Amino acid sequence: MIYLQSFGLSPERISCPNIYPYNVFRRREGMVFFFEQITVLYGNNGSGKSTLLNQISNKLKIKGKEYATPNKFGNEDYCGRFVSECSYCLGEDELGRTIRSLPQDSRYIKSEDILYEIKKIQQKSVLEESLAYDQISDGKSKEEADDFLASKQGEQLQAYIMFAQEKYSNGETAFQFFEEFIRPNALYLLDEPEVSLSPSNQVRLAEKINEMARLLGCQFIIATHSPFMLGILNAKIYDLDSKDFKVSSWTELENVRYFYDFFEKHKAEFEEE
Repeated sequence: MIYLQSFGLSPERISCPNIYPYNVFRRREGMVFFFEQITVLYGNNGSGKSTLLNQISNKLKIKGKEYATPNKFGNEDYCGRFVSECSYCLGEDELGRTIRSLPQDSRYIKSEDILYEIKKIQQKSVLEESLAYDQISDGKSKEEADDFLASKQGEQLQAYIMFAQEKYSNGETAFQFFEEFIRPNALYLLDEPEVSLSPSNQVRLAEKINEMARLLGCQFIIATHSPFMLGILNAKIYDLDSKDFKVSSWTELENVRYFYDFFEKHKAEFEEE
């Protein structure tokens, strides 16, 4: 299912070259991205892939959106202005009707969300605070949340999660995060999901994403420069390092070529008996 069909950058160009986020997409004003069931935004650090995901999440107002600190000169909120100038087009349902709104489970998942989840499990004080937040989010008062954490059931829940931390590595905990938050029939924006994952788990995650897109009606827009993710995902790839954000095959990408050249250079060492 294609929930988000396209997204257009602000067509406006401002005179100051250093104002965020206009400066990130300077000379690419008005460019439009067309999305498949899985679309990858590839680029090295500073290419704008995370900024682009955040602009999309703010324009669509989905869970996990992170409004950047306003870059103000006088009374002008340039972050808000940029988002308002962006455009998008939703996809169609099975009957060819334009989708009116995104599925409720749609979500923007950032790399820091994953790292925080790991920290939440590792640190008891953070754990207690986050569990209390979860209780309050479910409609309980602060007092009711504190009473729950002090109860036998609350203590057992904390002990279980702490045990899970002892049992699983950071990478395994991160993978559990995706299994918990990714649900069928929704749009997901993933910012560098390979964080904390070993190469084998990156491959495993990419295979899971392919499966959910193919069988469970999910759409993914993913920012990554992991060669393992790029090589496995059945994705349309935008190269944000290129001048015009061209669509490329994964074998053309600079980061992938770097890995290839590195191992080719050391090929003889692998062949030694």
